[in-house]
Amino acid sequence: MIFNLLKATFITFLLVFTGGFAFAQSYYFKMSYGFGGGINKSFTDVNKGGIGYTAYGVLDYHFTPFLTLGLEGQYGMIKGGNIRTDPNNRQFVNKYTAITANVKLMLGEVVNYDKSEFLYKIRGLYLGLGIGAINNNITDIVRYKPLWAANPGYGPFLGEDKTLELLVPLNLGFNYYINDGYGYMRYVININSQLNYTIGEGLDGYDDSRQRFKNFSPDVYSAYTIGFKYMLGGVKNYSKTL
Repeated sequence: MIFNLLKATFITFLLVFTGGFAFAQSYYFKMSYGFGGGINKSFTDVNKGGIGYTAYGVLDYHFTPFLTLGLEGQYGMIKGGNIRTDPNNRQFVNKYTAITANVKLMLGEVVNYDKSEFLYKIRGLYLGLGIGAINNNITDIVRYKPLWAANPGYGPFLGEDKTLELLVPLNLGFNYYINDGYGYMRYVININSQLNYTIGEGLDGYDDSRQRFKNFSPDVYSAYTIGFKYMLGGVKNYSKTL
């Protein structure tokens, strides 16, 4: 009888332990892909940047639900300046494409959100850093001042219409997760702010004397996008409740 009691106690303890362990474990998909779009703004050698558009697609590998490495492709239009209002009558339009590799670390990876409803809701907040290349294709640019401007015909404003340059994106964003019918994190609504530094002078097509145009800063564009992601592939276990 004592043996049966010990056996029953052991089985009960084992069930409680394994049940608690199973409860603490969650499962997530190892891959995701997505797409989205939004607006961008340029910060270049012209006096004032313009508003353009950006469309993107992404493919990510999930080391954990909250740590990813992925590829992002972009296509869009970047513009700036104005032939009438710019002090040097300069303007440009860049129909660009870009590809980058990005690492993103979400808040859920570094905080214990299980006991905080607020932290649980913002666990998808993230920072990211990447590297890649941008293919600049200047389709409209002022190389010589117009005849009605001050110093008419002055030029040419130096630069190239087609360049390939190193690109370094910084990301700040938020993922809102939606579970499927089986309780897995399957769908993601993404809001992202991205600051893109280019290593070169091709973003606006102007590469003038630094002394004349006070050109000491890299060409930059920011992109503000909203998108959708779908998670797929094999599943892995995770130590926190998702």
